[in-house]
Amino acid sequence: MKSMTGFAHCDLELGSAKGTLTLKSYNNRYLDLAISLPSRLAGLEQRIRDFLSAHITRGKVECSLRLRREQEMGTPTFNVEAASALTEQLRRLADACGISQEVPLQLVAGFPGIAEFGDSFDEESLWESLLPYLQKTWDEFEASRIREGNATQQNIEKEMQRFAGALALVEQHASTLESLIHEQITSRFRELLGDSYDQTRVLAEVAVQLVRLTINEELARLKAHMAAFAEMSCAPSCGKKLDFLCQEMNREVNTIGSKNVLVPVSLAVVEMKDALENIREQLRNVE
Repeated sequence: MKSMTGFAHCDLELGSAKGTLTLKSYNNRYLDLAISLPSRLAGLEQRIRDFLSAHITRGKVECSLRLRREQEMGTPTFNVEAASALTEQLRRLADACGISQEVPLQLVAGFPGIAEFGDSFDEESLWESLLPYLQKTWDEFEASRIREGNATQQNIEKEMQRFAGALALVEQHASTLESLIHEQITSRFRELLGDSYDQTRVLAEVAVQLVRLTINEELARLKAHMAAFAEMSCAPSCGKKLDFLCQEMNREVNTIGSKNVLVPVSLAVVEMKDALENIREQLRNVE
């Protein structure tokens, strides 16, 4: 069981540049990849995307690569048209805000895409240089997800034990249902007819009520669901499936509650529903 939240980063060197590669993720129903790269490395985005999508199935994952120069940056070239358009927009913004200050050249030149330093990267060799850092960061990221996933699994197992205890109590009282119904119906016949009631009619009425109120099928399905839950918890990317299974279990518990005529069973139903709700809350963070 793995958590959908994780974090990792590592320092790296790509040619004359040093930087940092960061991976972090959050809960999400589906896989959502957000990759942020320097403009001169944009050609690597699809390779990084393919790498991540091959390793993870669910969650919002943010991957960012930041570079800083340690050596000479080469001869710069400037996108003059973009700089002119940017300056004009900044002047309009200043006028709208009632600011008379001139737009500093340093501010304009610092915007992404205005200044380029003429780097010529070979994409294949650059990817070969980046891949070990990406794998190292992923390994750390995966370890953090596994650690949190293990803690989540322990909490879920505790709630499942609580659910199993309440289910055992329901099963224990279910065996007294027939005698209770027989007693209630007999008492009702006796109130209405005295001791001259027909025992055959009593038994027929008991049979009708047992068909309506028996919970043996619900108990059997819940046990099967619990066994499937335990087996599925060990499978990769199990979060969605376990959540669906919890929904099925909740339906069975609701059916038991609607059929129930015993106070101890009512309390056990509340306990089971609370345990399932806590489990589903934990599963929202499971891949």
